[in-house]
Amino acid sequence: MESGFSSKKWFVVHTYSGSEEKAKQGLVDRIKAQKMDNKFGQIFVPRIASETVLKSGKKKRVEKTSFPGYILVEMDFDDATSVLVRETPKITGFVGNAKTPRPISDAEVIRLTSPEAVEAQRAAIASEVVFKKGESVKVKDGPFTNFDGIVDEVRPDKMKLRILVSIFGRETPVELDYVQVEKI
Repeated sequence: MESGFSSKKWFVVHTYSGSEEKAKQGLVDRIKAQKMDNKFGQIFVPRIASETVLKSGKKKRVEKTSFPGYILVEMDFDDATSVLVRETPKITGFVGNAKTPRPISDAEVIRLTSPEAVEAQRAAIASEVVFKKGESVKVKDGPFTNFDGIVDEVRPDKMKLRILVSIFGRETPVELDYVQVEKI
């Protein structure tokens, strides 16, 4: 009887660059042939979608690998599954320690599998926090932590600010992310 909890973890697997889809398909085929479906979950090739403009002026949606040479495999890690993955054509092995690779966190999986969701989250944060030129801020992260400064330029599209920080009596421009500063 299977519970709702899965013991499967995500691992990063190194493949030949440009052969990510073939490596994925080869792994799927080997899993079925060895009847190990219950030990594996999703196998994912990280991709990012972008729009390009063709010479004709039409826009075309193009997907390309965002993490070339790697695939993400959700699996129960043991000797049998490890060997199955390592011996798959186009796969060179796990990233990290060869004997016992470390799984990656769910947050990292989300970052790699859906960069659009991460970007939407950043945009939501950007829309909540509004900085204006001339506003006083305190740096809370980075090499200028605890320095006070004045906002000189705001770039909401990039979630960046240029602030003027007084260092040795001189105004010095510093570029920081929204999350590195707070309003005073």
